[in-house]
Amino acid sequence: MYAFIWRKLPFGLAGKLVGSVLLATATVALLWYVAFPWAEPLLPFDDVQVTQDSGVPGEPSDGDAVTDETPTGDDHDLPYDTERNNPEPSSTSR
Repeated sequence: MYAFIWRKLPFGLAGKLVGSVLLATATVALLWYVAFPWAEPLLPFDDVQVTQDSGVPGEPSDGDAVTDETPTGDDHDLPYDTERNNPEPSSTSR
């Protein structure tokens, strides 16, 4: 197929190079502005569904009760050790 297109493009080597770049650009533009926007609603990438027991978005369910003991900011417990894998840099240079 590519050989057929290359043979049919006019104006020698320079015209074939310019013509092939224009064909590639037109193909990319057609996909970008026509095909992809048409196919986007059919694809599940943005179909995120989060459900809660209360049925009201933003309100915590019974299992997610907010109390005064809920840590905020940097007070969360990390599931890994931050000191063991981060040794202090040595002051000696090599």
